[in-house]
Amino acid sequence: MGFNNAFRNINRLRQILAVLVKYGFEDVIANSTLRNAVPERLRIKWMRAEQPALQYTRWERIRMAAEELGPTFIKLAQILSNRPDIIPQALVKEFEKLQDKVPPFSSEEARQIVEMEMGKPIDDVFEYFSFNPIASASIGQVHRARLKSGLDVVVKVQRPGIQEIVERDLSILAEIVKRSDRYLKKQGLLNGADMVAVFERSITKELDYTNEARNMTRFRELYKSYKNFSIPRPVREISTQKVLVIEFVDGCKFTDVKQIRAWGLNPHRIVENGFKIYLTQIFEYGIFHADPHPGNVMVTRDGTITLLDFGMVGQLSKKDKYAFANVFIGMAQQDARKMAINLKRLSIEDDIKDMRAFENDLNEIIEDYATLNVSEGSIADLVASLQKLMLRYQMAVPPSIFLIFRALTILEGIGKIMHPELKTFEYIRPFGAKIMQEQWSAENIWNEVSIRAEQISSLLTNFPIEVREILKQARKGKLHFEVELQGYGYLLKKMDSITNRITMTLIICALLIGSSILATVKFADEFTTNSGLPVFSAAGFTIAGVLFAILIYATLRRRYYK
Repeated sequence: MGFNNAFRNINRLRQILAVLVKYGFEDVIANSTLRNAVPERLRIKWMRAEQPALQYTRWERIRMAAEELGPTFIKLAQILSNRPDIIPQALVKEFEKLQDKVPPFSSEEARQIVEMEMGKPIDDVFEYFSFNPIASASIGQVHRARLKSGLDVVVKVQRPGIQEIVERDLSILAEIVKRSDRYLKKQGLLNGADMVAVFERSITKELDYTNEARNMTRFRELYKSYKNFSIPRPVREISTQKVLVIEFVDGCKFTDVKQIRAWGLNPHRIVENGFKIYLTQIFEYGIFHADPHPGNVMVTRDGTITLLDFGMVGQLSKKDKYAFANVFIGMAQQDARKMAINLKRLSIEDDIKDMRAFENDLNEIIEDYATLNVSEGSIADLVASLQKLMLRYQMAVPPSIFLIFRALTILEGIGKIMHPELKTFEYIRPFGAKIMQEQWSAENIWNEVSIRAEQISSLLTNFPIEVREILKQARKGKLHFEVELQGYGYLLKKMDSITNRITMTLIICALLIGSSILATVKFADEFTTNSGLPVFSAAGFTIAGVLFAILIYATLRRRYYK
C-alpha cells in the first residue's frame, strides 16, 4: 500500500503520530520520513516538560499507546503477544495485560446489521432477540436470542465499519513501518514488516465469521464421540461474514470453583479432564483452540467442558507435531541432542552456527529441571527458558508453536489455582509414548518412504530436462544472472541530497559572482540604489543570501534528525 493511500487518511495518521509523541516515541518520528506528515510548527524540537507518561518503562508506554490508538492496535498487540520470536519478552508481558473491551454500539445499529446480513426482518428469524449485549469487544458484540424453532442461541454481530477502520489503520501502519524501518532496525526490531504481515493475516480471518463457524464444525466432527467435552453448534444456514449464530451453552466459567462444587462436581477432576482434552488437541489431532483463557472455557451442570470463541485456531503439520513432541520426549529422557535436533527441525530458519554450543545450552535447561521433583516442575518456566533460547539463536518457528506455549502456560496457571497438586508433566508423558508409536508405525513409515520415493522420482525425471534447458539458453546467449544489492537505498537518498546541496551552492556562487561583476558596471541613476549599488546586483545578493540561509537551515535540520 502506497503512501498516497495513507495520505488520504492524514488526520488519522497525525492522530497516531500525536499519540506516539505523547508517550515519548518522538525519536521514531524524528529519525524517519514520518516527520514530513507533521506540520512544521508541531515539530520544532519536540521538547516537553516532564510528563507522567515518561515515568513508565518504554514497554509500558508502547502498551498504553496501543490502548489509546483503539481496536486495530489493541488487536495487533494481542496477536504479537503470541510471538516472542518477533518482539522482546518484556513487551510480550505488557501486551498480555491488554483488555479488548470497548463500549457496545447501539441496538439500532445491531438490528440493521443483522437484518441486512440475513436479508429479512429480525422478527422473521428470531422469536426473541435481546438488544442488550452480554459482551462487547473491538471486533463485535454478543446478544442472547431464541430462534423460531425454540433453540436458544447467542448472536455475534460485527461492529459497524470495523473492516474499513482496520483496512485504513493497516495501510497507515504498513507505511509507518516502511518509513521508519532503518531506525527500527537500529533499535533491534529487525522484522517490522513481518509483524504487520502476521497481523494482517490474523485480523482478516477474524473479521470473517464464516471462518469461526468452519472451525467449530471441524472441532465438533473430531470430538463427536467425547462425553466430557463439547463445542457449541454454529447455525451456519443463517450465519454470514458479519453475523454468527451459535447454540447457547448454559454453564459457568472454568474458574468458578464455588459453582462447580455447588453442582456436586470435583474441581480437580474438571482440571485434569481439561488438561487431557487440550493435550489431545495438540498431540493427537494437531489442531487446537489457541485462546483458552477462563472466559472461553465453560463447565456445564453435568461436568462437560465446553470451548467458546474459535476465532483463533492453531494447527500443526504432522512433521511439526512429531518434532514438537520429541522436544518434550528428549527433555524427559534428559537427551540434549534429541532436543536440539528436533528444535532445529521445527525451525524455518535459525542462526545456529555451533550445534554443540546449542546442545550445551539445552543441557543446562535439562539440568535445571532434572533436580526438581514432579510437583515443582512448571511448564511456564520451561516455556520461558525455551523462548529465551530461541530468541538467542534467532530461531523462526511456526507461529502455532508459540500459541501452544501460551495456551499451556494459561492452562497450567488456571489449573494450579484450582488444583494446587496438579502434576503437569505427568499428563504430557503418556502422549509422548503415543506419538512415538504413531511416528514409528508401519503405516507412517510407509507414507514417509512413499513421499521420499516420489520426490526422488520427480528429481530424476526433471533434472535432465532442467539441465538441457539451461544449456539451450546458454547456446542462445540468453542465460542471465540477477544480482540484487542490499542496503543501497539509503546511499542513493544521501547522494540525491548531496547533489541538491551542491546544485544550490553552485547557484549561490553564480549569483554572487554575477552580482559582483554587475557592481563594477556603471548604470543609470534609476537602476542604482541609494548606496550606489546597481539594483541588479542588490537583487542578486539578496537572492543568494536567502538561498544560503535555506541551505544552512536544511543542513542543520538534516543533522539534527539524522
